[in-house]
Amino acid sequence: LKDLTRKTRPPPVVEPVAAAAPAAPTGAMGIDLEAGGRVWTKPRVSKSENPYIRLLVKLYRFLARRTDSKFNKVILKRLNMTRKSRPPLSISKLAKFMAKKKEGKIAVVVGTVTDDKRQYEVPKLTVCALRFTETARARITKAGGECLTFDKLALRSPLGKGTVLLRGPVKAREAERYFGRAPGVPGSHTKQRVRSKGRKFEKARGKRASRGYKAERAARARDAGAEEHWRSALRR
Repeated sequence: LKDLTRKTRPPPVVEPVAAAAPAAPTGAMGIDLEAGGRVWTKPRVSKSENPYIRLLVKLYRFLARRTDSKFNKVILKRLNMTRKSRPPLSISKLAKFMAKKKEGKIAVVVGTVTDDKRQYEVPKLTVCALRFTETARARITKAGGECLTFDKLALRSPLGKGTVLLRGPVKAREAERYFGRAPGVPGSHTKQRVRSKGRKFEKARGKRASRGYKAERAARARDAGAEEHWRSALRR
């Protein structure tokens, strides 16, 4: 009885779907490989969790937007850089760069100012930096100089007038010595990657055939093999 009294619904009607037309070929397929590579236009944003750097980024973003000073734009860009791109600058280099015609101006370093024991006499300097080592700060203040922070610099010189923008050596890291052409290749000054220095470890790697390999000989063999390959291909 239950089956007889149950209301039966009609089966759903399925309409035939028309076959989709093949997509017309468009000109925008893949990416355009431009000479020199595509330009990365997205600005880098600092990932630092240091609240002082975060506040400075906000401050100089405001100054860069509301003023026409290129100085503020450069400071903002350098504040957002990685630590690798914010290398330290020693007191000796600072004194050298601020000598003679730049007396009375403020030296600005987006990075750390470090001490240098080889610099016996420190001149009177006014320096603005992200950070000073303890001995560097003591020597600058003892000579009658001044150590500024970037928020004080923004009050004293909001447009960057009377300042000298300095930067430490970016390529002075130990890791940079291993970059470049293979060690042993003519004109190469790249450092070899060996486990350690000593009698029991590999020496002159890449510069002699008896020490791992000789880069110049390997390059010649590779070029000779490539030349023979193309000659055989042309004969066919």
